[in-house]
Amino acid sequence: MPAAWHRREGEVNGHVRDGYTDGVATTRRARASSDAATPQRVFLLSPARCDGERAAMMLSPRAAFPLACRLREPGGAPLGEVMSFLSGLYFRGKLAYAEAFAYPASGVFVITQDTGLQAPSRPLTAATLRQAARVDIDAANPRYREPLEASAGALAALLRPADEVVLLGSIASSKYVDVLTAIFGERLLFPLEFVGRGDMSRGGLLLRCVTAGVQLNYVPVIGATRTGTRPPKLAPLGRVRAPLGPR
Repeated sequence: MPAAWHRREGEVNGHVRDGYTDGVATTRRARASSDAATPQRVFLLSPARCDGERAAMMLSPRAAFPLACRLREPGGAPLGEVMSFLSGLYFRGKLAYAEAFAYPASGVFVITQDTGLQAPSRPLTAATLRQAARVDIDAANPRYREPLEASAGALAALLRPADEVVLLGSIASSKYVDVLTAIFGERLLFPLEFVGRGDMSRGGLLLRCVTAGVQLNYVPVIGATRTGTRPPKLAPLGRVRAPLGPR
């Protein structure tokens, strides 16, 4: 897997999409320099809603807070920061967790509504955010599915047999799972501790893991029980002292 992915416009299967490109030499150097005995772990983060109340607040021409102002500038604002504002605790937890435990550090991608997998550092403008808000995240929607299939396929081609792909997002519905399992198969994992939890609980759990320096337990999406009873309420963050479980 290369040390970093870069974004460009390209033709893939007859449609224009945002993709990844590295020179062949760069890819080979990164693979050669990585520890061949250490599996790489890539995280895929589900996005926040781009058409909700917080998005309307951010896109308002009257919004004066720094992130909204940057979004209106030509250079935009990083995708990860924008999604963290739109989603709050849940996406903030996903991003912090992925950045803490991805190997290599560049192995963090956000599933977007209309441009497939993108790095959290990808610049996002008000115009691109509005465009994304018009695309439904539905496996039957080609505007969402095709860029995701293309970018996920490109990522899968760079992975070694022992490498892992961890989905931090909804595993109870088909909107991410159907597309991604078709590409990654049993290599697609999710945190077992997500079962039965709502979004806020998941976000809090992920932040607690970052504080404790302990990862959750990953299991293959295929064949897993993805719904269940609600687990006990999390203890306040200040009381987390010991690891949350084996890993």
